[in-house]
Amino acid sequence: MSRRPFSLFAILLALVLVAAACGNGDDTDAGAGGDDTDAGAGGGDTFLVGKYKEACDEVQDSIDAPEGFNIGLVTDIGKINDGTFNEGVYGGFAAAAECFGIESQFIETASEADYSTNLASILDAEPEVVVTVGFLLATDTLESAEANPNVTYVGIDQFQPEYPSNYVGVLAADDQGGCMVGGMAGALTETNVIGAVAGVEAVPPVVRFVNAYKFCAQQANPDVEVLIVYHESFTDVTGGAATAEQMLGEGADVIFGAGGPTGSSGIKTAAAAGAWVIGVDTDEYATTFENGAIDGADRLVTSAIKDVGLGAFDQIAAILSGSFQSGIASLTAENGGMDFAPPNSADLPSAAAAALEEYRAGLADGSISTGVDPITGQPLN
Repeated sequence: MSRRPFSLFAILLALVLVAAACGNGDDTDAGAGGDDTDAGAGGGDTFLVGKYKEACDEVQDSIDAPEGFNIGLVTDIGKINDGTFNEGVYGGFAAAAECFGIESQFIETASEADYSTNLASILDAEPEVVVTVGFLLATDTLESAEANPNVTYVGIDQFQPEYPSNYVGVLAADDQGGCMVGGMAGALTETNVIGAVAGVEAVPPVVRFVNAYKFCAQQANPDVEVLIVYHESFTDVTGGAATAEQMLGEGADVIFGAGGPTGSSGIKTAAAAGAWVIGVDTDEYATTFENGAIDGADRLVTSAIKDVGLGAFDQIAAILSGSFQSGIASLTAENGGMDFAPPNSADLPSAAAAALEEYRAGLADGSISTGVDPITGQPLN
């Protein structure tokens, strides 16, 4: 698909939310910072391809970055090549650095205890912009933004009741992404049992994904049973794989991984066993399944994409162009910020493919409901 995701400040969501969130290239320990000069999370490759090349071409001629302009990024728990959320944000961050010829550095976070330390450490390089990844960094990001008014903060998946003038929260309608792939899963299953290997239940974006997946699957197929298992960590790869095996044993033939590497390990396990699987955040065919090199890649039918990478890119471009606005920037089906990946090498049945597009279009025009509260993710009925 080639739909260009959202205009820079498309639709502000009316949100009221309870708070909390879903290194250097040679040193990946938490707190390790440094100048990231190699393009590509894997090293050496340009980030300016596809949507990022398109986005860069649109604005590059109108932006002249000041000499020495410097941006920094702090990940949520995990690495910039985690195959899902951190990697998605990092792609846009690195593409912006490459597009505008600016300096960049990142710090990878090992545990929640490192959030405040890493936010302090990233400031050692005196960045003009700091991007932080994930709902769980919201409290520490707000404190850092208030303490450093000359630095502009881009918080991915971060809601605040009020934002200082140097802070924007890039928020996605995760429930819409979950609904799209849920409607497809309901049409795809032959056993009438599907599953979701989920991340941390205390993180509202995860709950929004999962509950909307369940609701829309049951709307598409009233006979379907939806198995849902949350985990205590987004990096529990052993637990994610074990959950997938348990779901397969209960008859599931479609499994959605909605929880970073935890979910990714679940869908890798399920795909290798022959089940249909669904990724999240980025196109996991390119990341988790290494462009088809991993066993079971032909069983990945799509991924629910929230284009946080392009969200990060556009915010950096806005800061450089002088058009930055604090508050909320939204990613929705209507503006293209919530979308789905192509089936790649999977032989997706036509009825399931049609259901996927039907749900995307219906969410975009408002004719389909996700069935959950867009803030908390809890069922509406």
